[in-house]
Parts: sequence; structure tokens; C-alpha cells
Amino acid sequence: MTRAPLACDLLVIGSGAAGLAAAVTAAFHGLAVIVAEKAPVLGGTTAWSGGWMWAPGNPPARRAGIVEDPEAPRAYLRGVLGNNFDEVRVGAFLDAAPRMVGFFEEHTALQFEGGLRIPDTYGDIPGAGTGGRSVIAAPYDARALGDLVHRMRRPLRETSFLGLTIQAGPDLAAFLNLTRSPRAFAHVARRLARHLADLARHGRAMQLRNGQALVGRLLRSAADLGVDLRTSAPAMRLLREGERVCGAVLGGRDGEIEVRARRAVVLAGGGYPHDAERRRASFPADAEHLTLAVPSASGDGLRLGESAGGAVDGTLAAPGAWCPVSLVPYPDGSTGRFPHIIERGKPGVIGVLADGRRFCNEGNGYHDYVLAMLRAVPAGREVASWLVCTRAFQRRYGLGIARPAPLPVGPFLRSGYLRCGRTPADLARACGIDPDGLERTVAEFNLHARRGEDPAFGRGATPYNRYQGDPRVTPNPCLAPLEPGPFYAVKVQPGSFGTFAGLRTDEHARVLGAGGVPVPGLYAAGTDMASVMGGHYPAGGINLGPAMTFGYIAGRHAAGLAGEGAGPA
Repeated sequence: MTRAPLACDLLVIGSGAAGLAAAVTAAFHGLAVIVAEKAPVLGGTTAWSGGWMWAPGNPPARRAGIVEDPEAPRAYLRGVLGNNFDEVRVGAFLDAAPRMVGFFEEHTALQFEGGLRIPDTYGDIPGAGTGGRSVIAAPYDARALGDLVHRMRRPLRETSFLGLTIQAGPDLAAFLNLTRSPRAFAHVARRLARHLADLARHGRAMQLRNGQALVGRLLRSAADLGVDLRTSAPAMRLLREGERVCGAVLGGRDGEIEVRARRAVVLAGGGYPHDAERRRASFPADAEHLTLAVPSASGDGLRLGESAGGAVDGTLAAPGAWCPVSLVPYPDGSTGRFPHIIERGKPGVIGVLADGRRFCNEGNGYHDYVLAMLRAVPAGREVASWLVCTRAFQRRYGLGIARPAPLPVGPFLRSGYLRCGRTPADLARACGIDPDGLERTVAEFNLHARRGEDPAFGRGATPYNRYQGDPRVTPNPCLAPLEPGPFYAVKVQPGSFGTFAGLRTDEHARVLGAGGVPVPGLYAAGTDMASVMGGHYPAGGINLGPAMTFGYIAGRHAAGLAGEGAGPA
């Protein structure tokens, strides 16, 4: 059944950060906007994310007195990206990112906090920042969303506590220290008491943080500006008049409907992490890959873009934003996926392969950990590693989804998620690791770690490493010997937050067709757009920062505000 057609100025396909940023920006500048979301809930993978955005020169940093040479981030990206450095698109991102933050702060419900101490990943590269380049949405009370909160994607089970999201920084530190500090205990008690009350009254978490806060604030902004937010509305095909894209056909429970877009269509459908065919063709070790993206991110935007003459950029350094992931078995037989972000840099844990040997600096970025694993595992072997620590480490910092004390560890030992051994050799046998290899590795690591040294991989040598460590541990906040036992381990495999490979675009986020000519009426942002970082991971927040920024750029350009992007006028 075909329904009567709809009309708007801008049709946005996808409701993650990129799509909502484009929608809010365009609506603020007077366009009638429809957002079409394939899933029955809004927010995309952004709602499951940590919510950090890399946006050098942002207003929160300036307000905190952090002012740096604007050429420093450009030099840093040039050094990290190498041959994947795109002068024009990188320049557009760096110029617009602080303006994007300023626009949303001044004109919408989206407010930010600064990551004033978060360093870039590669501190040895000229131009690397030591703090202030990242922002995150300020915590948000979901009661301000009204009924809209029930249309929003809930947090990822594995990265929340009973549905409560915990934000990196002071909030996380309080949870890690609740048994060691009365102040931390009081903070956690207040958060949990409020959360339990919210669950009883509303049936879901209402203290929104991380990606939940970002989506919630963007949805409030979109609703305030009259954006038409549609769920269970997959984009089936694009509408075209000659070469120009002029809308799309949306599916739904009541049949198909044509949406005519007078200005343009923005593709922001979340990339292709669940497109099995495209993933097999581009991902290394795809059989073992565990993505953290929402199931609806199945490559629709890329296929739509290709149908209009666009092309996917296959020249990036990596096709995905890698992250080490462990499989979590649940009592009901289901399986979850946990991203290993925090504990790898803490003192007293190592990562080893099946031969029992370390293969990288565990405290480096999550993307780098997986790259090292992919390179180190011999061809034909399962691509996996084991994070190994003592019971004391697990009780202090946690290991994967097995949270630290006072939460119990027993269920994760019984389920097999964690393996345990009285000695390194016992642990190795429980995991299928070479016992002699693990014993030698632990003995050698301990010998140097007691002195705060890591001659094999230099853990603790960069500001990023040290930020991930524990400042109370000296002389190296990232190193402590693995002793005494018993010992725990968790198996981790290659995973991703999403894809880097996407449609080729220009500095205005327009999709490029044959000969690098823009496809009229078609934009792409977020992971439907080839990453401006060229398949590299120079800092935390390099997915959402560009997603928000190029969504903002696309919204302005569609509204006829190309050029400097300096503000709402």
C-alpha cells in the first residue's frame, strides 16, 4: 500500500549524532525537516556510545583558559594520518568544529562539558594535545523530554549498571572508589537512589549521561524546532529528477510513502557494521569480528548513495574503528558484547596471545590494541588475546564486565566469562594458553614492573598512557607486577564501534560522484561518510566529533549558508 506523499525541505536518513545535528541545524535556519529512522527507537549507535567528541578549539576549553595554536591540531593530524591526510576536508572540520559547539550551546538544548585533561593518543607526534580538545554533552534529566524519552534507544546493557550510564571522569572515579572514600560513596549512593526511583516510576534510566545525554539533548532541540521525527521508517530508495536527488521512498508498517525533499537528502544511517557481505569484503578477521553498533546499522546509507552515483572510499588505513571486545554469556542463553576501554591501561594487567607472550603496549588506544592483535596472530589462527591480571587487580579496577568490589565476581567465574588459576600456569591451562609461555611472560614483566619499567613496549611513556593509569601507583602509574595470585583472565576479540569506510564527500559533506563532482541534492555525514580521519584513531571522540561537525556543515549548506560557517546568521 502506498500512502499520500509528504514534502519537506530536508530529509535526514538516520537519527544518530550526525543526522540529528544536520536536522537541528537546518531547522534552526528555517528549513522544514523530516528525520527518518529505520529502527523503532531514535538515537542510533550514538545512544550506546561514550558520547565524547573531539573538537579542538572548542568554547568550553577557551572558557577554562586553554588556548592553543590553531595550527597544532592540524599538524598533529598531518603527522598521524600521513598519506590519508585530506587537507581540504580536515581544514573544514577543524574550522567548523568549535563553531559547531558554539552554535549548539547558544541556540539549542545541547550544552557541553570539556574534557580538560584528556590527552590525544600519540603524545610523541608534534601538535599532540594534552587536554581540552574533547567535549561531552552535559548530563541531562530525561524528564525534560516528556513522552519523547520512550522513543529513545535505551543504554547498552553491558556498559551501564542496571541501565544507569556512568560518565568517564569524576563520576566514574567515584564508582571505582566508593569503598575507599566517603565522598565517593555518597555520590554513588545519591546516583543509585535516584536511579532506582526512576526505574520504579518511569521504567527506565532518567539520568542521562554519555551518548544518552547527547541524543536526549539533540532530540529535545529537534522537537523544539518542529522537526518531524519518524521511527520504523527505513529508506527504501532515493527519488531523483535527472541527476538530482529530490527525496526518498520510506517503508513502514502502513506501507511505502514518498517524501519529497525540496533542498536535499542527508544520509546518516550508521555505516555498514551489520552488512555481512560488505564487511566480509573489507574487514580483516571478519569471522571473529564483534561490532558494538546497533543492529539497524546495516549499510543502507552506502547502498542509497551508490544508487545515486556515489562511491565508497576503499583507500582508508582501516575500514573500521576497532575496539577489543569480550563476549558476555547471560543466564538466559543470550550473549552480550563488552568493549575493553578502561582497564587495559591500569597497573597490573597484561594482554597475551595463545603462546603466552605480550604483543603490544596494553595502555595504548583501543584501535591500536586491535591493530596489534591482527598483526601479531599468525595466519590461520583465531584472532584473540587474553587480558591477564590478579584477583586483587580485578577487585580494585574490574576486568571487563566483571565490576570491581563490592560487586561479586563469582557469577562471571561460574559462567566461564572469567577464567581463574592459582598460578600463571594453572590460568594458562584454563584458557588454552601455552603454560610455559605465560609463566615466562609474567616473570619477565614483574621483574621490570617492580621498577616501573616496560622495556618491551614502553607502557607509561605517553600522556595518554598515564591518563589511563592510576596516579596513586608510583613510579609508573601504568605498571605494577602481577603478584600474588590467584590470577584471572578474560578473552578479547576484534570488534568495532562502527565503520570508517563510507561515501566520498567534499568539505561541505556533499556526496561525490564520478570525477569527484557532487551529486546534486545528496549529503552524507557520520559513518555513512568516509572518515575524515582516514581510517586512523588519533584521539578519543574522533567518530562523534566529525559526525556532529559534518552534520552541522551539511545542515548549514542545505540551508544556503555555505562558506565560513561562523554562526546562525
